Amino acid sequence: MKHWFPLAIGLLAFANAGAQNDLRNTLFGQADAALEAARAADAELLAPATFARAEEIYRTAEDDLARGRNIERIRSGLAEAERLFAAATEAADIATVTLASLIKTRDDAQGANAVTFASELWTEAEGAFNGAAQRLESGDIRGARSRGEDAEALYRDAELTAIKAQYLSQTRALLAQAEQLRVQRYAPKTFARAQELLAEAERELSENRYDTDLPRSLAQQANYEARHAIYLAERVVSMRDENLTEEDIILAYEEPLTRIAAAADQVAQLDAGTEPVAAGLVAFVEELRETAQQSQVDVEDSRLRIAELEEEIRALDEQLGGVSQERVALVQRLEAEARIREQFATIEQLFARNEARISREENGIVLRLVGLTFPSGRANVDAAYRPLLEKVREATAIFPRSQIVIEGHTDSYGSDENNMRLSQQRAESVSTYLAGELGIPAFRMSAVGYGETRPIANNETEQGRTRNRRIDVRIEPQLD
Repeated sequence: MKHWFPLAIGLLAFANAGAQNDLRNTLFGQADAALEAARAADAELLAPATFARAEEIYRTAEDDLARGRNIERIRSGLAEAERLFAAATEAADIATVTLASLIKTRDDAQGANAVTFASELWTEAEGAFNGAAQRLESGDIRGARSRGEDAEALYRDAELTAIKAQYLSQTRALLAQAEQLRVQRYAPKTFARAQELLAEAERELSENRYDTDLPRSLAQQANYEARHAIYLAERVVSMRDENLTEEDIILAYEEPLTRIAAAADQVAQLDAGTEPVAAGLVAFVEELRETAQQSQVDVEDSRLRIAELEEEIRALDEQLGGVSQERVALVQRLEAEARIREQFATIEQLFARNEARISREENGIVLRLVGLTFPSGRANVDAAYRPLLEKVREATAIFPRSQIVIEGHTDSYGSDENNMRLSQQRAESVSTYLAGELGIPAFRMSAVGYGETRPIANNETEQGRTRNRRIDVRIEPQLD
């Protein structure tokens, strides 16, 4: 019997707990639903006074239930809490419309992590937001709007402060380190350049905080220049300590260029300075890169074609009839591809390297018009590019039955929407020029803008951005 007594007590407690839960679910069901609806409407933020009062009454009802107090008292409290939660939800819905601009500004600041990087401004803005919401709850719309304007200004300041802290704090720290090392004495030009880039990045963020590509790039350049200035200052001090002559310094800096030229199987003739050697190496590297890219495309093309042809041959070998006709068609297709390769070689001869780069992609041919540029933000085709576009017409004439796609591309600076629109406008301008001025049938051409979505180079360098701002003409021949 003694062993059964604790078990009985436990079962009784378990049964009481279950009954308590059932009772709570019965009493609190509607109030719980009203609470969840209020939270979903963000009433805690948008109707703070009403929500706080409702939550206070709700918690009192929970406490009363735990203490075993009068059920009617609990029901009465929950009915009042439910009414207030509903009122808070309704007030929050109204605030969502009335304070829409303020809510978006708050979201922007929160997205910039202003809570962490601009905590004081964020706290002050939250106080103003709360005041605007409470005034709106009480029916003081004018007061709510006035307090909301204060909050909006604070949130914007907090957002900008947070963005600057995240993007520029490292740069400021590097410049402070450089100042402690007296870098401005030994590398003043590089140090000043770092300061200028920091100021420019800060100005760009202040003027357009939502397009952070340019400020981020400027900050990274400023970081580089600050580190470069520190390095230069250390080298200057070192050279002075070693009593190096001007000739020693020049020879030391020529030596790496000599080694690079040797690795490229070239002889560095430095009697005319470093520029001719550097220009030759740049041309060598560019040619290697383009050859490697084309080789990758050719290898993938060949792999796919081999797989397709092997599959066709297997299918033909399994057939009992019509084999000869299918094999003839296959031979004709291979001959057509051979013609395309010959025509591709002909097109390559049309353009100089500073006019266009030619590549094959599957069965298509891409003319990358490196010699065609547009002024910033403009899409009109200058008449000076007519000779280049006449060569484009000659290239398309080699494939008279081909379809032609004019593709516009931009770098990453500017908003995504503006870049997409500008690239489309430029592609259409080239298409219109080819049709109107040079007589290519419009039905053969289509124009599409890809904005910044298809870069071919690093947007972090000026050279890379220049390469990304381009017009590609894609010629898609008929194989049959």
